Amino acid sequence: MKTRKIAAALCMVMLLCGLSGCGKKETIDQLAMPQAGDQVATISVAGYGDIKLRFFPEAAPKAVENFITHAKEGYYDGLTFHRVIRDFMIQSGDPEGNGTGGESIWGEGFGTEISKDLRHYRGALCMAMSNQPNSLGSQFYIVQAGAKNMSEVYLQQMEAQTGVSMTDSVKERYLKNGGTPWLDDSYTVFGQVYEGMEVVDAIAAVETDENDMPLTPVIVEAITVGTYSE
Repeated sequence: MKTRKIAAALCMVMLLCGLSGCGKKETIDQLAMPQAGDQVATISVAGYGDIKLRFFPEAAPKAVENFITHAKEGYYDGLTFHRVIRDFMIQSGDPEGNGTGGESIWGEGFGTEISKDLRHYRGALCMAMSNQPNSLGSQFYIVQAGAKNMSEVYLQQMEAQTGVSMTDSVKERYLKNGGTPWLDDSYTVFGQVYEGMEVVDAIAAVETDENDMPLTPVIVEAITVGTYSE
């Protein structure tokens, strides 16, 4: 009788997992194209082209509001990508141009917004921060790392080192698209490049100094916000 009860309980758990995912299934398709009517933005980079972004306000509302408001107010116009590391990321959003400046639209820093559904896949738009809590301001970065160094063993090592587990679908996406999985659960992912990764790659390939600053400034002409239409 006890065995039957245990079996029945296990069957119920399996059924519920199949219906709800038991926390295993991602509810946001991060790498999908935006839908008609979604708010999107375009980063126009002088001499390089456009980087087009979609956002995830349901998971990172403050980061999305902060970025979009700054963009609409022209805060980012004329700033540079001040930190560029090939096979890692490109970073901008600092009016000081050296990684020390910037502020949120509220005049003070805010905290991270972490979602299990959003990962540091190649093309992820993320908030930069210091090692202090509530230090998110205006600086952002775009993950440029590809998949050339990805492997099942590597992802298993990342899980062991960070303590952040990955579902099979997350691992498949990292293996196919690349990214920086060691940053998951630590930094806020609030958007994703859906067009223009060739521009990100071109910026990541520029010559830099010992502080990872491009020798020739890479300038954001403007960030425009609009509505996606197919």
